Amino acid sequence: MSQDTERTNNSQANNVDDKNVIDDTAIYYYKADNTQKNIYTYVEPDEEEEKENTDSTDKDDGDTDATENLEDEDFSEDMSDEDKETIKKVANDDNVSQAKSYASILVEQVMDAKETFERSLGSLFTSAFTAGLEIGISFFMILAAFSLLSDVLPSQYSIVLASLLYPIGFIIVVIGQSLLFTEQTSLLSLPVLNKIEPLHKLLRLWSTVIAGNVVGGCLFAALMVGLGLNMQLFSVSDIDTYAEHILGFEWWVIFGSSILAGWMMGVAAWLVTSARDTLSRIVLVTLITGSIGFLGLHHSIVGNIEVFSALLYGNTVSLWRYLLFLALVLVGNTIGGVVFVAVLKNRTFLFQVEKVKEQTANDKAEARINISPRRP
Repeated sequence: MSQDTERTNNSQANNVDDKNVIDDTAIYYYKADNTQKNIYTYVEPDEEEEKENTDSTDKDDGDTDATENLEDEDFSEDMSDEDKETIKKVANDDNVSQAKSYASILVEQVMDAKETFERSLGSLFTSAFTAGLEIGISFFMILAAFSLLSDVLPSQYSIVLASLLYPIGFIIVVIGQSLLFTEQTSLLSLPVLNKIEPLHKLLRLWSTVIAGNVVGGCLFAALMVGLGLNMQLFSVSDIDTYAEHILGFEWWVIFGSSILAGWMMGVAAWLVTSARDTLSRIVLVTLITGSIGFLGLHHSIVGNIEVFSALLYGNTVSLWRYLLFLALVLVGNTIGGVVFVAVLKNRTFLFQVEKVKEQTANDKAEARINISPRRP
C-alpha cells in the first residue's frame, strides 16, 4: 500500500470516527478493519443489528401512555374535530412521576371498555365464567375462617373478622383481568354515555357477563363448598348462619346496601385505572373490597355464591328467596356503578372539556388581537 493511500485512509478514519453515514440507498457504518491498523471500510448493517435497533424503537414506543395514542376512530362519529382535539389535549398524560390526570383516567377507561365491546360473546362469557369461579375463593376462605373463629368468639365478631378475607378473590379477578360484572358495570357504560356504542350492545354485554359470573359462581358453590363440607372445614350450620347474615334484612335495606356496594366497586375500578403499578392496584382493591366485606354490604356475584350455597346445602333458603335476592342486588349494584360513578364522573369530564375549549378560544382571540396591524 502506498504512503498516499495510507494517509488518505488515516485522514478518513480521523474524520468519521465511527459515525453513521446516510447514503441515498442504504445506511453504512464505518468499522475498523482488524486485519490492518487504522484502515476503515464501509460495512452494511447485518440483520441482527437492524432487529436490535427496531426492537429498541418499538420498546420506547410501547412505554407511551395509552391516552397519547388516541385516534379519530376511538371517538364517536358525531363528534366534531374540535372536540376530538380537545379531548386528546386534556387526556395527554406522560408524566409518570405524578398521579394520572382525571381526563387520562376516564379516556383510558373508555378505550378499555371499547376493546371489551369488540370481543366475541364466547370470549366474554368464558372470561366472566372464570371470574365467577375465582371470586368464590373469597367465600370459601371466609367460611373456613368463620368456622374456626366461631369456636372462640361470638358469631357477630367471627363474621366481621372472617370478612377481612373478602378481597382475596377480587385481587385474583382484577389482577388476572377476568370480567366481573360489578367492576365492569360503570366501565362498560362509558362508551354508551359518550355515544360511541349503542345501548343494545351494552345490555347484551352485561347479560353475557352476568350469566358467566352467576354460572361460574354456582358451579363453584356446587363443587368447592361441597368439598369443604366433606373436608370438615365448615359445617351446614355455618353456611346457614352466613346466609342469614346476608338475607336477614328488609328488601329495601338489601337494595340500598347493594347500591352502595356498586358505588364502591365503581370507585375501585376508577382507582385501579389511576394506579401505575400492580402493587398499588392490589392495595386499592384490598382497601375497597375489604371495606365492603367489613360493612357487610351486598355484592351480587359474591352474594350469589353465598346464598346459592345455602340453597344447595343449607336448610333456610328457598329458590324464590334466592332469585329475589339476586335480582335486587344486581339492579342495586348496577345503579350504584352507573349513576354514582360513570354518569357523574363523565359529566365532570365533559365540563372540563368545555372549559378547555373556552380557554383555547380565548387564547386564539388574544393571539389574533396581538398580531393584528396597528393603525397610526
